[in-house]
Amino acid sequence: MSSFFLDTSAIVKRYKSETGASWLQGLTDPSTSHRIILSEISLAEVAAALAAAHRAPDGISQQQRDGALDLFLRHCLDEYDLVAVSRIIIDRAVDLTQNQKLRGCDAVQLATALIVNNVLVAAGSTPLTFVAADNDLLAAAQGEQLVTENPDLHP
Repeated sequence: MSSFFLDTSAIVKRYKSETGASWLQGLTDPSTSHRIILSEISLAEVAAALAAAHRAPDGISQQQRDGALDLFLRHCLDEYDLVAVSRIIIDRAVDLTQNQKLRGCDAVQLATALIVNNVLVAAGSTPLTFVAADNDLLAAAQGEQLVTENPDLHP
């Protein structure tokens, strides 16, 4: 079983049609038995992204927004491993902002992935793959020695 940590820029692709959506849907299909890990901060970030998509000119309908959010929240209950944001994660995120080009929530996402990766490796598991559709975040993850994947490279 492979483990994947998905940033919001990646997981939102499972719920709205955009570049990389098909690839991401394949990655997260439960039949693959991949372990999909998210930071709890993704709950608010996905909700905000879907709301923004609804407010955008020619955006998604309210029904599409509500359906996508409901499906995401249901998947959070039984398909994803959610990692709570702790003070240890916040402290690591603060440090990351001083060495990497990161926005606040991106630093929290990356800090969460790094801590989870350390736990996996210490337990003898293979390292996780960090998945994001944000070039600055991917560069920072690579700078922290994580294996990365960009769903936008899989149209």
